[in-house]
Amino acid sequence: MKFGIFYELQLPRPWQEDSELRLYHDALDELELADRLGYDYAWQVEHHFLEEYSHCPAPAVFLGAASQRTRRIRLGHGIIQLTTSHPARVAERVAVLDLLSRGRVEFGIGESASITELEPFGRTMEDKRAVWEDALRAVLPMFKEGGCEYHGTHFQFPLRNVIPKPLQKPHPPLWMACTQIETIERAGRLGLGALGFQFLSADAAHAWVHAYHNAITKRLQKLADYRINPNLALVSLFMCARTDEEARRRADGATFFQFALRYYGAAKARARPPPGTVNMWEQYEAWKRANPEAAAKALSGGLIGSPETLRRKLRKFETSHIDQVILLNQAGKNTHAHICEGLELFAKEVMPEFQANEPAHQAWKAKVLDREIELEEIDTEPFTARYGAKGIPAETVARKPAK
Repeated sequence: MKFGIFYELQLPRPWQEDSELRLYHDALDELELADRLGYDYAWQVEHHFLEEYSHCPAPAVFLGAASQRTRRIRLGHGIIQLTTSHPARVAERVAVLDLLSRGRVEFGIGESASITELEPFGRTMEDKRAVWEDALRAVLPMFKEGGCEYHGTHFQFPLRNVIPKPLQKPHPPLWMACTQIETIERAGRLGLGALGFQFLSADAAHAWVHAYHNAITKRLQKLADYRINPNLALVSLFMCARTDEEARRRADGATFFQFALRYYGAAKARARPPPGTVNMWEQYEAWKRANPEAAAKALSGGLIGSPETLRRKLRKFETSHIDQVILLNQAGKNTHAHICEGLELFAKEVMPEFQANEPAHQAWKAKVLDREIELEEIDTEPFTARYGAKGIPAETVARKPAK
């Protein structure tokens, strides 16, 4: 099992003049620390206009800075929105980052899940899937040597040589965002790595790993000519401390992450409220005061606890043959000091056991892909609930003016 870290760059109100400055530089310090500690991946989202939830519209710039402060950790786009950027601009940015990082880029791609993000770029919730597929077909030939042209439904590109070219050939590994758990099987059919959220149970992980690999080996339907990337990575809320109680105390931001996700996800077309009409942190604090049991329950999942607790949880999921666990602890108002301490403690007392088992996992996966091991076809219908859905209100709460 490999381990990554994940960044939405959340910034709850109230904001100070230097809040975003500190947010970005703290995150770069954390990535540099994670590289030294032996973490395998660093993942960065792309979101636009989502106040408090994500202040990260330009991941290529951030990861470019990180490439010069790290040496080994792989730098993942988790994800680039192909719906809001022209394919040629995407190809250029990915290639430059791959050169700057000496071939450490992971190329995650997605559609965006919000009308708030799509509308300013002339896209809709109805056409985003078709745009995404067309953009993927357009961007991949741009990584090849020489010129290319593309004539699709949504993109027309005359013969040009898109330069520079990435160091990794034929292209950096491809991943797909799986914001809805059912899309994990679709990622397998497309031959793309799956970036999803943690499952509710080891049984659910077992079922979806089987569905993913069976889709790759039995029902592969690639959208274009690309190298498949048979990897399933799961984002988990995270905080590691000496005791479970201390970890939960330090991980309050994890509940904010879930609250904001549900708050926005319940809106029609996942629309965000107009700028300045909601103070999300105040809404969260009010919900937490009114629902103390639900708030406590929300912290019971994920990887939040002492090293022994996290080892016990990971051992259950390791038997499911998940490829990577991505740790999310930059959330809400979790402090930079606690994030760094958690990363260090986990790297020292938990991570080595599971990284040591990676060769055995890769040997198992090679046999699965070669059909030497036939995986059972498991009904995934009982396992469609995503981690974090319980305990957080689905309804949109009353709005208040932001401060």
